[in-house]
Amino acid sequence: MNFFGLGTFEIVTILIVATLVFGPNRIPEFAKKAGEFMRSFQKITSDMTKEFTKAIDSSPTKPSDTGKPPDSFSGITLDKYFKTNDK
Repeated sequence: MNFFGLGTFEIVTILIVATLVFGPNRIPEFAKKAGEFMRSFQKITSDMTKEFTKAIDSSPTKPSDTGKPPDSFSGITLDKYFKTNDK
């Protein structure tokens, strides 16, 4: 069993320490609050993921054509960039 990266031994140890610190009567209360927290955390992360996906999908930008060669080279000269020794 692997829950949040914790093995069985670690989970049992945490439960024993929690029982000693808080008492056996308060453990169900803490478990309930932990469950509520996990549900709300999962809902928040799910909502955020949906909003980000919706924002990205509705973005009006399109991928740029950077690196794409021009369709035609006619009329383009490199004389202004290079000196030639034409006589």
